[in-house]
Amino acid sequence: MTSVPAQTRSRAGKRLSIIAPCYNEQEVLELFFARMDPVLTAIGVEYEIICVNDGSRDATLAVLLAAQQRDARIKVIDLSRNFGKETALSAGLDAATGDMVVPIDVDLQDPPELIADFVAEWEKGADVAYGVRVDRSADSAAKRMSAQGFYRFFNRISDVPLPYNAGDFRLMDRRVVEVLKQLPERNRFMKGLFAWVGFKQVGVDYVRPERAAGSSNWRYWTLWNFALDGLTSFSSVPIRIWSYVGFAAAVLAFIFAATIVGRTLLFGADVPGYPSIVVILLLSFGVQMLAIGTLGEYVARIYQEVKGRPLYIVAGRYGFD
Repeated sequence: MTSVPAQTRSRAGKRLSIIAPCYNEQEVLELFFARMDPVLTAIGVEYEIICVNDGSRDATLAVLLAAQQRDARIKVIDLSRNFGKETALSAGLDAATGDMVVPIDVDLQDPPELIADFVAEWEKGADVAYGVRVDRSADSAAKRMSAQGFYRFFNRISDVPLPYNAGDFRLMDRRVVEVLKQLPERNRFMKGLFAWVGFKQVGVDYVRPERAAGSSNWRYWTLWNFALDGLTSFSSVPIRIWSYVGFAAAVLAFIFAATIVGRTLLFGADVPGYPSIVVILLLSFGVQMLAIGTLGEYVARIYQEVKGRPLYIVAGRYGFD
């Protein structure tokens, strides 16, 4: 049997789109542009940098517009308010025109130099080349542990596994981007969507450095809600499990009732203890509230979807034809 040769591509004459969501990043933007220019020039393709201002409250928009005036390859999308990073990233994907598209964080924890390796993998035939953080010592211990726990739990209950320690930083072929643009959901967990579309995906290892400047806008409460969005978007296990809990509770209740009836028939009636009744009632109430809360998470997301509001609103576009 003859093997089919791997599909290869050439970067000659191709266009690269960089998507950079920005929220309160005024301190790092100049460093970001200074680092990106030599890297993208060395790759040897035509490129554009699409910066999406996600309702920043500082001077981020002013810095972006000044950079756009200096370099026509920089383009700016100004959203009407803060819609969140996942939505800002989607706005960038909608506007990107490149044959290859790379989402990247402007804090430079995603090293721009890795883009050259992504392009090399794309030329070898990969439709998606994603960065894998092999060293996250720049993150706090709590963040590393919570991230590992999330990936393990998510991959246990989801039909679409996520690559461990892979973020949004990746290169995608044009046809992958076109598929992503067709996905209509409002609650967008982009890591899951990137994995869901499939295609040939290859990981590229890198060491995650510290932020070049400024501070992270991600807080643990925000990360917790982000994790909930991911779990409820790609798995029905959290809600399905309560069917099993209810069945188990019914079986235990039947066994307990049969025990009471049998004991009464054999030894006569007795008076059950008040503390045990209170404990059972409180425990049952707590389990019911937890089940209702889980159901509410799914209902709330259904509510967001059926309203059909636009995913984002653009207040201004700068540098586009």
